[in-house]
Amino acid sequence: MSGKEYKLEIDPRILELLGPHLYTNIYYILGELIANAYDADAENIYIIDRVEEENKIIVEDDGCGMSYEDKDVHNFLSVAKESRTNTVNSYSKEKRRKKMGRKGVGKLASLSVSENVNIKTIKNGEKSGFVLSRKIINHQLDAIGEDAISFIKIKNHGTAIEMTEPSYKLPVLLDTMANNLLKIFPLVDEIFRIHIIRGDKHEILDESQSALVKKMSVLTTLGKEFEGLNKFYKCDFEERKSNLLKNKESKKIKVKMNTKDNKEKEYTLEVKGWIGAYRTTRGMKKNMQEFSDNFISLYANSKLGEFNIIPKVGKNKLQEVFIAGQLHVDLFEETNLPDMALSNRQGYKSDDERYQKVLEYVKEELLPDILTDRSTYSDFVNHKANMDKINKQKKKEEELKEKTLDFKRDVTQEMASEISKISSVNKEQVETIVNAQVNKHMNSLGLKSAVDSDKRKVLISHTKADKSLADIIYMMLLKNGFSKDSILYSNCDDEEARIPAEMSIYDYLRKFFVDSVSTEKIYVIYVTSENLEGSWGALSEVGAGWVTRTDHCIFTLNNFLPKSPLDVTKQYQNTLKLGSDFFVDDINLDVFCNWIEIIGEKFKCDTLDREENKSELRNYFNAVPSDELHKMSTNSSKY
Repeated sequence: MSGKEYKLEIDPRILELLGPHLYTNIYYILGELIANAYDADAENIYIIDRVEEENKIIVEDDGCGMSYEDKDVHNFLSVAKESRTNTVNSYSKEKRRKKMGRKGVGKLASLSVSENVNIKTIKNGEKSGFVLSRKIINHQLDAIGEDAISFIKIKNHGTAIEMTEPSYKLPVLLDTMANNLLKIFPLVDEIFRIHIIRGDKHEILDESQSALVKKMSVLTTLGKEFEGLNKFYKCDFEERKSNLLKNKESKKIKVKMNTKDNKEKEYTLEVKGWIGAYRTTRGMKKNMQEFSDNFISLYANSKLGEFNIIPKVGKNKLQEVFIAGQLHVDLFEETNLPDMALSNRQGYKSDDERYQKVLEYVKEELLPDILTDRSTYSDFVNHKANMDKINKQKKKEEELKEKTLDFKRDVTQEMASEISKISSVNKEQVETIVNAQVNKHMNSLGLKSAVDSDKRKVLISHTKADKSLADIIYMMLLKNGFSKDSILYSNCDDEEARIPAEMSIYDYLRKFFVDSVSTEKIYVIYVTSENLEGSWGALSEVGAGWVTRTDHCIFTLNNFLPKSPLDVTKQYQNTLKLGSDFFVDDINLDVFCNWIEIIGEKFKCDTLDREENKSELRNYFNAVPSDELHKMSTNSSKY
């Protein structure tokens, strides 16, 4: 058919106003064009960078195409006319896909890239073409003759969008564009592929989520249809998989909404999709003009509605940088409800109840749960690292023991043999004497230094009831140069200071501080109170310390009198605890600091000076005069 006329049903001034400003990101523009192709039942969409040759960015799809005779072109040019008005026209004709487009504004996306855009289409052998422009006269668009209508990839049916002299440039690396496209358009599979073409380079995207999911340390799916992502998830701790991979039902929330004709109706808001946390953030993009790897996106009918809601639901926790997720809420695009998308199609109206309900669910339930799972994963990683370190240390101990025994045997026997050659002394007696002297001087060989460096240095012995005072001691040790993994503190909030979960503290102490080539003993800080006598574990530590003759000091609560075998001849520190508050006088404040500094100096730590330590300690203690402390102690039963 010849003599076709193309008339755009919109005020040209609106095009000139919106064209350059409707979209602010090349990926959102491409996302709109991809969505249009999806609604047209395309199986392939081709993004072709021809800037170097023709100064064009071309987007072709093998969808159904548009017919001038059947009014398809007319419908395309009816901008801002709602396309989904009932159940029937809410789905594509052939493949029955749930349509993404609604307002008919997305077709203007290409005008944000170019002032003039060539639209070419073919359906059932019929070709049509016109120039979509920001500047038109009397609503009339320039026609493209059939002899000038050609395509690069499509043949019998489909549409091409040619953005001429584009103001945007596509990324240099095709995989950069691929990664970003997959974040904004997750509905990619073997029956809907995205092709990226530049010169002889051709990258095909046919799986949207596998690459992301493979990077996750933990993963939670919502809804049966997303459980298929399990096959892409690589669990680092198979025996703990149930803690890290969780398949949950979709979240369903009842909401009452007014329809477009202002009738109240109850709907079920269903949240589906997935959320996870990366193993590491190393190598993540820092260019905020592109799409960050750290996001929780919202989709409706599989079309991106808002890329990242973390700034709205997060609590600025450090681990939030590991989070990524894609949540689908189709009620956002319910045909009978008002449109809730922002004018730039890059977010939702904040006062819409559907939006508020989803943010509340993510903030109060979904995000905290995945952050907890990420912390669990970190504990597993730290535990494995600790066990590897322990096993390495055990191996080193065994090797040193074996070498030590070989050394003693060889030296003793050879010396006894040599001496017997020049003397009539008894060889067995010589061996006994030499062996005793070798044992006496083993330390001078420096064997112990090879294992001492990896050992814990300080044990905080305490009952669980006295954890609050032990916490303060622990914090003061950190302030005075100790690392977390050099302190053994079984009830510590920091995993690095705890004994690995699968190993008892008694086995740990025996293996590395009793059955050891090293003569370096762990230093013990005993936290004592009336709770001590009822704690078998704490009493056992006192006994173990006495047997191994470890150096130690004592901190007491509420004037508790420690007893032998603890060394009660040394000055010990006393703290009064009333409720959750701690009180000390100047003497006990000074004694506390003194012991911390003595321990630090023993292990050559970079300790604070006395006044600095006192200042730190006052953050935890209430300093009161001695006489007042005595009165408070005497009357403590009243508090």
